[in-house]
Amino acid sequence: MNIKPMLGDWEIPRIAEMVTEEQRAFVELHIPGRVGSVFQDMNSLPIMLTISGSLYGTECTNEFLQQARTRFQDGAPLTFVSDIITGTELQYVIVEKMHFQINAANPEQLDYLIRLKESPPPPPPSTSSFLDGLDAGLLEQAGALVDAVGGALDALEALGNMPDFGDPSGPLEATLSEIDGIISDLGGIASSLGEVFG
Repeated sequence: MNIKPMLGDWEIPRIAEMVTEEQRAFVELHIPGRVGSVFQDMNSLPIMLTISGSLYGTECTNEFLQQARTRFQDGAPLTFVSDIITGTELQYVIVEKMHFQINAANPEQLDYLIRLKESPPPPPPSTSSFLDGLDAGLLEQAGALVDAVGGALDALEALGNMPDFGDPSGPLEATLSEIDGIISDLGGIASSLGEVFG
């Protein structure tokens, strides 16, 4: 059964060739002292599809260009259906690249190339709170910690008048004023002594 190539709700017209490129990503790990390597499989890369064809006539090409460019400019994932992807898990693609060409020898003919790339749509936004994923035990422990801190503060308050370690400048000012008085008295005594021994 032939399936018409459909990009979203648009049937791509006048296809001459379709090519898929499927590739797995491997990381090669060299082993010193051994021949050969070990390969770590990093899963498959996105499937690439290249569609090319030709159109004839101005009216037909204008409609084609409008349809193709609208899907390219949207940049949103689109469904793609075709015989060439049978057996794959491909569901959504984006239009990654477009190439159009008109030859002066035949200006009524438009040659096109469209490159599609596998791109699943993003998951729907979550409606749950970020706290939903936390373990209920963690929330209980956090509540117990808050209660313990509150109890410790109450115990400190019950101890009575605690010394104020906030601003030490008050007692220092009183001490400095006493020292100023003593120094001024020493100055008076020195002048009296000067008169006696002078």
